[in-house]
Amino acid sequence: MQSAASTVDPAEVAKFEAMAAEWWDPHGKFKPLHMMNPVRLDYITRQIAAEFGRDLATALPFAGLRLLDIGCGGGLLSEPMARLGAEVVGADAAERNIPVARLHAEAQGLAIDYRHTTAEAMAAAGEAFDIVLCMEVVEHVADPAAFLATCRALLKPGGLMIASTINRNTKSFMAAIVGAEWVMRWLPKGTHDWAKFITPDELAALLRGAGVAPLDRKGFAFNPISWQWSISDRDLSVNYVMAARRS
Repeated sequence: MQSAASTVDPAEVAKFEAMAAEWWDPHGKFKPLHMMNPVRLDYITRQIAAEFGRDLATALPFAGLRLLDIGCGGGLLSEPMARLGAEVVGADAAERNIPVARLHAEAQGLAIDYRHTTAEAMAAAGEAFDIVLCMEVVEHVADPAAFLATCRALLKPGGLMIASTINRNTKSFMAAIVGAEWVMRWLPKGTHDWAKFITPDELAALLRGAGVAPLDRKGFAFNPISWQWSISDRDLSVNYVMAARRS
C-alpha cells in the first residue's frame, strides 16, 4: 500500500515487520516502549483533555473524538485511547503488525479500526481526525517534512497533533543506540539511525512548516537508578514529545 508519493521507508518497515510478533511481550524487543508507555499516555491524555475540554475523571472522556494512531504497531497506544472512548483508527505501513494488533484488541473486547495503509493513502481518501498521534514514527520515515504535512492534512481544523521522537546529540547516541541496542539489547542493532534523529528545534520548525502551531514540548527522561521514566520540563536531551494545533 505504498504510493509513489509515500514517505514510507521500506527498510524501516522491514525492521519492524521482523519484530511484529513481539509487540505485546513486555520483556521482548519492545520492552523500552512498554516501560515508556505510562508517561506517553500521561502526556497524551492530558494534552487531549486540555485541548478539547474533557474531564479525565469521567467515564469515556474522549467519546466523540476521532483519533488516528499512525505507525500504531501492535496497538500499545490505540488500545488505551479506545478504552477512554475515542473512535480509534490504527494505521501502519508494516503489514505484519496489523493482525497482531487486531487479535489483541479483539481479545480485550475493543473495537479498533486497524489498517495496513499509509498516511498519504488516508489523506488521499479524505480521512479527517480530531487527533493524530505520531509517536516514535518521524525518525523512521523517508521525508519527515512531507510526512508531517500529510499528518496535518489528516487533521480537522483545530485538531491536535502529538509527535514524539529522539533528539540528535552525543547523549542520544549513547542512550538510544549504544545503551538500548548494543549493551541492553532491548532492540536489534540497527533499529535506529542516529543521523535520522531530530532536535526539538528542528521538529518545531517542521511542524510550523507543515501548518501546525507547536503548543507544548516535554522530555521523556529515564532514571537508571529508579529504572523509571518521567515527564520532564527541562530534559529533552534524548526522548521528547511535542503537541501542535492545526488552525
